[in-house]
Amino acid sequence: MADFNYNAGAGLYPCKNWKRTSRLGYKRFETVAEALRFAIEVMPASLLRGSILEVEEARFDSTQIQRLYDAGDYPLQRRDQ
Repeated sequence: MADFNYNAGAGLYPCKNWKRTSRLGYKRFETVAEALRFAIEVMPASLLRGSILEVEEARFDSTQIQRLYDAGDYPLQRRDQ
């Protein structure tokens, strides 16, 4: 994504899993990059679908979250995949 600010603050709203109660709730991050890392690398994959990332009043769904993480200008080192 051209000119996307990965250094802006971000809020992540994990999906509510209807099969079981998740202990994950809203989480605030200093940077979008940290929020993306958490969403893709730490959070259970079952919660990504339906999750929302909020950045400066813009909202991104799970597909957009994955695209931002996969983008060439993502500033953090990704885990080995």
